[in-house]
Amino acid sequence: MSHLILLFSLFLAPAFAEGGSQKSTQNLCSNDVSHKRQKRDWIWNQMHIKEEIDTPLPHHVGKITSSVRNNNAKYIIEGEYANTIFKVEETSGDVYAFERLDREKKAEYELTALIIDRTNNRSLERPSKFIIKVYDINDNAPVFVQKVFNGSVPEMSPVGTSVTKVTAVDADDPTVSGHATVTYQVTEGGEYFSIDDSG
Repeated sequence: MSHLILLFSLFLAPAFAEGGSQKSTQNLCSNDVSHKRQKRDWIWNQMHIKEEIDTPLPHHVGKITSSVRNNNAKYIIEGEYANTIFKVEETSGDVYAFERLDREKKAEYELTALIIDRTNNRSLERPSKFIIKVYDINDNAPVFVQKVFNGSVPEMSPVGTSVTKVTAVDADDPTVSGHATVTYQVTEGGEYFSIDDSG
């Protein structure tokens, strides 16, 4: 029986995203009914980080920013991974990752941004959710979905008769060009058998 091995193409794609802006507008109403409502804005770019970064931790992810002008303002993040994997610098709003991330385990994280007055812990603006996306690197080799594929063909069959189909999968992001591309090649018995890219 012919032995098949799997060859795959390795493409390194920059993990840069177009910096689309995301803006969430909220209103803050003073307790004093004689005052007019003041418009506040959360302002930040889409946050993203490349997986498996091998530089020293922590890794800068992005920045949450509010248009609130208050010398006592303090940034806080909340959510399942806040203050563990992700932390925010309370005065600047810079967000950092304190662990190396694996996109194949989790591709994005949803957190909530808050800005409060540090003197009395009162919110200066309504909380707003944001997402940190983890971008793929081509760090997974394709694997066959089973150890052995059996095939058979009647003798004297015409050229081009199907013998069997093999399947391999790649855990990398299929939306990134080349990262999950799988190609096949017959390494022994090529004088009798051929294989196409569908397996």
